[in-house]
Amino acid sequence: MAMMRLRREDPRVVGSFRLHRRLGAGGMGVVYLGSDKKGQRVALKVIRPDLAEDQEFRSRFAREVSAARRIRGGCTARLVAADLEADRPWFATQYVPGPSLHDKVAGEGPLGAADVAAVGAALSEGLVAVHEAGVVHRDLKPSNILLSPKGPRIIDFGIAWATGASTLTHVGTAVGSPGFLAPEQVRGAAVTPATDVFSLGATLAYASMGDSPFGHGSSEVMLYRVVHEEAQLHGVPDALAPLVRACLAKDPEERPSTLQLSLRLKEIAAREAQGLADVRPPAPRSPESDRPTGRLADTYPERAQRRQGGQRGQGTPPPRGRGPASASRNDGSSPGRKTRSVPPSRGGGSPRDGSPRNASPRDGSSRGGTPSRNGSRPTPASRNTTRSGSGARRPGPRSTGTGLRPANPRLLRQRLFVFVVVTLVVALGIALVQGCQGPA
Repeated sequence: MAMMRLRREDPRVVGSFRLHRRLGAGGMGVVYLGSDKKGQRVALKVIRPDLAEDQEFRSRFAREVSAARRIRGGCTARLVAADLEADRPWFATQYVPGPSLHDKVAGEGPLGAADVAAVGAALSEGLVAVHEAGVVHRDLKPSNILLSPKGPRIIDFGIAWATGASTLTHVGTAVGSPGFLAPEQVRGAAVTPATDVFSLGATLAYASMGDSPFGHGSSEVMLYRVVHEEAQLHGVPDALAPLVRACLAKDPEERPSTLQLSLRLKEIAAREAQGLADVRPPAPRSPESDRPTGRLADTYPERAQRRQGGQRGQGTPPPRGRGPASASRNDGSSPGRKTRSVPPSRGGGSPRDGSPRNASPRDGSSRGGTPSRNGSRPTPASRNTTRSGSGARRPGPRSTGTGLRPANPRLLRQRLFVFVVVTLVVALGIALVQGCQGPA
């Protein structure tokens, strides 16, 4: 809320409160920022001198302040103190830090559907407490709603009217803003809780569109539109438009109650907030994540088989440091030499055991690959195979392209089984030898 320095004609002390700044001025008087001896800050409104001389206004104002004392609820500015017998009557309410809804929308633009519904639900709940106290606010508008860190707060209850009171007043004492007044207020009929419901609907429309639902113009033009024309809700979100239109019904009996509004707006706020969470854009992916690397298939053979439908035999780049010395010995390079089978190595094939290496999948070159019998390039069907003693081909171990062999669970189990069997055989042999020698 904007603050201004005190003017020369402004009082410095009112009651037990010391005044520090001007918060604003309205049709009834000036609002100041004050504090008591304990440091509690208040918003203190001093009535205009001309209204203070009107005895009818004083008596009516006294009834309204008495009704405002009964209001309980977290969505209102609590009445702290008042002096109705002073030369210029005044009342002080709890100071609420934060901008008004009007300033928020004017500075940052219309609110989203979820925010509008959340604010409307809190205001409806606050109006339930106001109406239960037998009070009608009668001037609910965006500038009378403060957006505090703890939620929206309704202020300016000093001009509220008791339920059933007429809106007809002397010239200059009528309250309410054109475009937010209910039709019954314009006609001079009795005010009811439905009067605040109409003002709340116009306020929610303003928060959604950034403009009054009845446009702009002089006071007479605006009041005529409120009574005879329908509200324009083109910028209101679809989730809120039906409920806002129901609040702006010309007949007070057709408007929803504040309790119904509170429940319905809470549902809309929760649904819209969930919708925003569901449509949150996914995290951006780097180009490297979409580039095929083959690491997943090389590191987890079983998972690669499931992904590729059990197909194997696709070669991977050979490990580094592998030369033609690891080629198969039965490739015909030494005529007349006896051919022998080379069993696969226990660790996936090392340079010392002479097991063949995989051919490159790109060009079939033998940088560590196995040449065919006729010296030509191996066909895709002959890649990743080793020769057994009978000459049959079987899939060979696969490399990861990093020079290290991946851990094969089946090979690890076989090694463990062999180790256990050998250990048992050795232990049994030692026992037999000791048994044959007899006691020393």
